[in-house]
Amino acid sequence: MSLTDNRITDRYPTRTAEPAPHIERTDPTVWGTIETEQLAGFDTDGFTVFDGLLGRDEVVDFAAEVDRLTRDPELVLDERLVIEKGSNQVRSIFEVHQFSSMVADLVRESRIAGLARQILGSEVYIHQSRINYMPGLSGAGFYWHSDFETWHAEDGMPAPRAVSLSIALTENYAFNGSLMLMPGSHRTFVPCQGATPAKHYRESLREQQIGVPSGQDITELAAVRGITQFTGKPGSALLFDSNIMHGSANNITPFARSNIFVVFNSVENTLVEPFAADSPRPTYIADRSFTPLG
Repeated sequence: MSLTDNRITDRYPTRTAEPAPHIERTDPTVWGTIETEQLAGFDTDGFTVFDGLLGRDEVVDFAAEVDRLTRDPELVLDERLVIEKGSNQVRSIFEVHQFSSMVADLVRESRIAGLARQILGSEVYIHQSRINYMPGLSGAGFYWHSDFETWHAEDGMPAPRAVSLSIALTENYAFNGSLMLMPGSHRTFVPCQGATPAKHYRESLREQQIGVPSGQDITELAAVRGITQFTGKPGSALLFDSNIMHGSANNITPFARSNIFVVFNSVENTLVEPFAADSPRPTYIADRSFTPLG
């Protein structure tokens, strides 16, 4: 189906007034040609784990860069900086590739962007980038969700032809809020209920309540797909499909977590008007310049 068709027909209706049945995905998971052995299982599972995507020295350098950004006084009043709902601690810093040359250079490297090109089968651009922090003892988790549901509803992304890469800068233990995923759930789109409030992003970036599946949806999907967890040492990374169901628990341990998070979208899947919101989210959350990575 062409992008023009997608502009006219919403094939993934969501934010409905009443519960709606799950939609089996007709779009491919892998649009291109897999050249990296580690990506062989991506089509089936919807994700791949890379051990040591960053070297030890790189982890040290990027951890220092993340710490610098957290302490940057110019970012304190910037809307791209998101604070934890229950504290004054930093939760995320968005559009990080625009004001960190280190991150900008990293995401353009073939070992990073090249993974997205193999999966998406086209040139790619950065839909979104951010630094995620999960402080020890008080870090709030993310409830189960599909990123594509939000990007489709609120950003106008036509099809699930996007991938996310999460690069760990700290140890991801099974007990400090590391990401949980349902293998193979990327093949099922789960419509969510409830109209999108105006400027919903202001609350959803701290705690999402609209655009999340019901408990019954999660129970049914988990019964079929099961749940796995991304754990790994600093420098490890998780590449995952935009529609996979995932979430994380609160971090009540003293071991903080931080990661570089970047979303690559196909240049053949550029954003249109939101499918279930009155207006698009700000460009620091969903870039609308669609500039291919060089």
